[in-house]
Amino acid sequence: QVQLVESGGGLVQAGGSLRLSCAASGTIFSINVMGWYRQAPGKKRELVATITNGGSANYADSVKGRFTISRDNAKNTVYLQMNSLKPEDTAAYYCNLVVPIYTYWGQGTQVTVSS
Repeated sequence: QVQLVESGGGLVQAGGSLRLSCAASGTIFSINVMGWYRQAPGKKRELVATITNGGSANYADSVKGRFTISRDNAKNTVYLQMNSLKPEDTAAYYCNLVVPIYTYWGQGTQVTVSS
């Protein structure tokens, strides 16, 4: 059984920064992709960023240049450094782990950016 636990969300003013963390526990296949998605009220869940176990990263156009995804394979942990936050970044942020036969999701952490 794989569990993902996110932390680091909160309330921040526009222009501020937050760092999200997501720790995976359990039996984890070594070849995987970890990522962050977000969902604002009334909207569909959307990709924020993903990173492979080899370190290749992919970003949504809306966060390029502001957000940085990274991971520590030894700790099975993925991070999302969010800078220059905007009110439109307000959402519940979800971590996920993709292995060849399954996708796991965390419970989500709320990020609220005030104007």
